[in-house]
Amino acid sequence: MPETAEKVFRVMLRMQIKSGMEHEFEKVWQEVGDSVTTHPANLGQWLSRSAEEDGIYYIVSDWVDEALFREFETSDRHLEHRQKLHPYRSGGSMTTMHVVAALAGAAS
Repeated sequence: MPETAEKVFRVMLRMQIKSGMEHEFEKVWQEVGDSVTTHPANLGQWLSRSAEEDGIYYIVSDWVDEALFREFETSDRHLEHRQKLHPYRSGGSMTTMHVVAALAGAAS
């Protein structure tokens, strides 16, 4: 990661998806993802399914800084995105963090 990695603001969502709705959730997440990734402050977004817990997903998104993420978080654009994914959720949480260092792996 470049020197700017230390300025990256990372958001991690843990989402519990209703049983039997996992495939549809993944499909809708991909369909609506550009509402996040086309935001000028977004650096990328990833969806991961837990290898240990059924129905648990993690969404990680990186932002150029916290202030611009918070601006997005309270926008109509974000509200619309959340409303499309809400029917699949039965619970979840959000963790935010500042990236302090990054090391590239040999395979990268």
